Amino acid sequence: MRRRLVLTACLSAVLGATLLSACSGGAGSSSDSITLYSGQHVQTTQALVAAFEKKTGITVNARYDDEDVLADQIVTEGSHSPADVLFTENSPPLEYLASKGLLSTIDASTLANTPAEYNSTDGKWVGISARVSVMVYNTSLLKPRQLPTSVMQLADPAWKGKLGIAGGETDFQPIVTSVARRYGDAAALKWLEALKANAGGHNYPDNETVTDEVNRGQVAIGIINQYYWYRERAQIGASAMHSAIAHFAPRDVGYVLNVSGAGVLKSSTHQEQAQRFVAFLNSAQGQEIIARGDSFEYPIASGVTTAKPETPFDRLQPNPITLSELGTGAEAIKLLQEAQLL
Repeated sequence: MRRRLVLTACLSAVLGATLLSACSGGAGSSSDSITLYSGQHVQTTQALVAAFEKKTGITVNARYDDEDVLADQIVTEGSHSPADVLFTENSPPLEYLASKGLLSTIDASTLANTPAEYNSTDGKWVGISARVSVMVYNTSLLKPRQLPTSVMQLADPAWKGKLGIAGGETDFQPIVTSVARRYGDAAALKWLEALKANAGGHNYPDNETVTDEVNRGQVAIGIINQYYWYRERAQIGASAMHSAIAHFAPRDVGYVLNVSGAGVLKSSTHQEQAQRFVAFLNSAQGQEIIARGDSFEYPIASGVTTAKPETPFDRLQPNPITLSELGTGAEAIKLLQEAQLL
C-alpha cells in the first residue's frame, strides 16, 4: 500500500482518536477502546471496524498509513506506542515487528481459524486475507498469446516502453524476494534494473495508477495484485474496461500469494480487547465481510470463500514460497534501493 489513502478518512481517524479519548461513557471509554494502526485499504478496514464495534461495543480508533511507515513508527515509539493492533496488507511488516520482539502471541483459538501456512510460524500474527500477483494488460494493445509466461521475461528489451510498475509499493516487495530466493540477489538486481529501464517514466506510485494507466492504454502491461483490477471495474463499470488480467505460469516466481495479517502489540495496555479484535477479523463474520465486500480479497479463514466472480482460491497455483521465506522484506528493500526504485 502506498499513497492510496483517502485524506478525509485519515483526518477523521486522527481527529476521532483524539475526541474519543476525551469522552467518557459507552463504547468510547478508555477501557473499551483500542487504537488500530492500519496499512490495509481504508474501505476494507472501515467495514470490519464498524461490524466489530457494533458487535462488541469496543471503539476502534483507526490510524491509516502505508504499512511500512506504520511498522517503522511502532519501532520508533517502542513501549510507548499507542497502537494496540497492526493490520497490514502483506506479511513482511509483521515479520519485521516480530523479529524486534514487539508482538504478543495471538490466542491459540484465533490462530486455529486460519490455516497454519498463512500464519506466523511462532504465533505472533495471524493471516486474515490474501491476494495474488498477476499481469494486467490492455486488450487493444496485447492479445493473450503475446503475454509472457514468467515475470522474468518482462526484463526483455522487447517490453521497453510497454511496461508499467509500482516499484515503491510494498506489494511489489514479495515478488522481488521471490525472485531473489530462486535466482540469487545478483540476478534479482539485474532483473530489477531491466524492469526499471523498460518502464522508463512509467514507474508509478501505486498499483491503482498502474491499473488505470494500463486500462487507458498509456502502457500495455503491468504487475499488480488481482484485486486492483476488480476494484477498478467495480468503480468505473465493465463497459469502461479496456484491460484484463492473466496469471503467470503455475509456480512462476512472479506468481506470489500475499497474505494480509494482524498482530497485537506487546506494549498494548488493552490486550484482551486487542485480541478480541484480531479474533473478529478471522472469524466467520469478519471473513464474510471480506468475502462479500468490495475489497476483492480472498478470505482465508473460518472456511469462508469469496462470493466474488474471481478465480477460485483453491485453483490458484502460486510459487510455493513460504511466508517465512518472504521474511521481513529487508532483502527486497535493499535490492530495490540498489536499483534506485526506492
